[in-house]
Amino acid sequence: MRLSPDQIIFWQMGFIKLNATIVFTWLLMLFLVIGSILITRRLSKDLARSRGQNLLEIIITNIEQQLKEVGLQSPRDYLGFLGTLFLFIAFASLSTIIPGYEPPTGSLSTTVALALCVFVAVPLYGIVRLGIVGYLRSYMEPTFIMLPFNLIGEISRTIALAVRLFGNMMSGALIIAILLAITPLIFPIVMTLLGLLTGMVQAYIFFILAAVYIAAATGSNKHQIKQSSHLKQ
Repeated sequence: MRLSPDQIIFWQMGFIKLNATIVFTWLLMLFLVIGSILITRRLSKDLARSRGQNLLEIIITNIEQQLKEVGLQSPRDYLGFLGTLFLFIAFASLSTIIPGYEPPTGSLSTTVALALCVFVAVPLYGIVRLGIVGYLRSYMEPTFIMLPFNLIGEISRTIALAVRLFGNMMSGALIIAILLAITPLIFPIVMTLLGLLTGMVQAYIFFILAAVYIAAATGSNKHQIKQSSHLKQ
């Protein structure tokens, strides 16, 4: 029984392998790029707008509002990165209805890569927002003794992001594979639909967790509190 798309090898020369994880990851990225171009190619800045554009703007506005509630005061600055993570994970699971398709998120290498993207983005956004000195100072709050614990926390939450997403995505695919072997066709179809819902939930959770980590790194809440106290004075 296959536990990961890494086990499907399309081409190999020595230690260089082209497996299903790499192929389906690039196909999914190509699909997202082409889809984004087609959706946004006819956007209008005038008052006369299509229904599709109005719907798209409503969705984006609601997402920005939710990011503000998380703690990001300038959600437009982070929407591209966070939205890409959400769409990749969501479509990776939604595409399981395609025969022969293997979701790349069923591989630990893919989920580690996604977690590393968050791991790199968090300090980058923090440095841009607070400056390198201000960001590094946040690791020593409320006292310098907390420095090693904060560093361990950064690493551990990255590992947790990768392992949790991998475990949830792989377990759903594994359950469906087992049911296909021991039960009639109709029940695995129901489980597949449930797996699609689970994939959307996992995409949303990953999206929110990444937003929370960035909000903590940028110190958005602290910055807002300082501005409010300054205005009161």
